[in-house]
Formats: sequence, C-alpha cells, structure tokens
Amino acid sequence: MLIKKIEELKNSEVARIIEERIKEFKAFKDKPNEEWFKELCFCLLTANSSAELGIKIQKEIDDGFLYLSQEELEKRLRELGHRFYKKRAEYIIKARKYKDNIKDIIQNFRDEKRGREFLVKHIKGLGYKEASHFLRNVGYDNVAIIDRHILRELHDNNYIKEIPKSLSKKRYLEIEKILEDIARETRLKLSELDLYIWYLRTGKVLK
Repeated sequence: MLIKKIEELKNSEVARIIEERIKEFKAFKDKPNEEWFKELCFCLLTANSSAELGIKIQKEIDDGFLYLSQEELEKRLRELGHRFYKKRAEYIIKARKYKDNIKDIIQNFRDEKRGREFLVKHIKGLGYKEASHFLRNVGYDNVAIIDRHILRELHDNNYIKEIPKSLSKKRYLEIEKILEDIARETRLKLSELDLYIWYLRTGKVLK
C-alpha cells in the first residue's frame, strides 16, 4: 500500500516540489561553514518540537546563531515560542566551537554515516534523528530521518509491529534498514523517500 501511494505521488506535482527541495539541499555544498552551522542550529531546535517552528526561528535569528550570548538566545527563543528555550540555547552555544569548521569536518568523512557518528558523539542535543536531519538538509542522501511521522506510516503499513516510545541506536539502524529496502523498491534515495512519506502524513514538503 505504501509503495503504491509513493508511486502515485512520483507521477504528481508533488514530485516536482520534492525535486526542487532536494536541489536546495544539494546547494549547501557551495555554502560556507557558517551556513552549515546555522542549519545545524535549525536541527537542534526541531528536536521535540516542529519543523515549522524551527523554520520560523531560523529565519528570525539567522546570523544571531553565530554570535548571540546564551542569555540573548534564550530570550529570543522564548519570545519566538520554543518550549525548551533554555536547553536549546545551551546546546547552540556548546555547538558553536564547530561554527567555523563543521562543513570541513563532515566532508572529510568517507561517507555520511561516519559523519553522523561524529555528530551524535560531539554535538550535545543531536541524536540519530537530528544528525540525519542535518545531513539530509546539507545535501546527503543516505541517512534516514526517523521521526514520529515516519514511524506512524511504517506502523500503519505493517513494516513495524509497534511505534517505539524511544529509539536506541540498534533500533534506529534496524528501522533505517527497512527504509533502505523501501527506497530501493521505489527507486528513491532515502533523502527523497523521507519527503514523500512526510507529504503522505502531513500534506507538506518542508525540510
């Protein structure tokens, strides 16, 4: 059923929108470290929150991610409606030591899964989902963003028996493998598949 729905979408206007979004992600290869860092901040903000709110905050704060003090960041995040403004400000400040070389570090890894391991280990506040989200948004194709929308769609189509309350690394990688199989069957990259499933669940193509 899921495969059929995706195949139908591939022949619709949604396919063009998704193709454009992927082009935007790929354009990050030509952007400087600071732009990569601001995208990292966006992904830190979306954990236990929403992509829509993260997009709004990213537009409002923009270069402020690079220089605002922790107190100023907390104030702006609170004003813009983020529930976890204290923690997210703390994570952004701690991650700032990579603002001048995050692109260089990631591009030095042989593949993005190794880059993901670095991010999860070294960036406080980034789990596998958020690290995968960041990598997809800066142009990588081969990691899965396993959020509640993806889990519900997999559950509803009998790919997983139950929706886990939390994901260990082992379970995350197991579900990523299921998504890799679906991607192969639909002749999509994981980066594209995520956007198709997200559209099926929400009617939106975000980032």
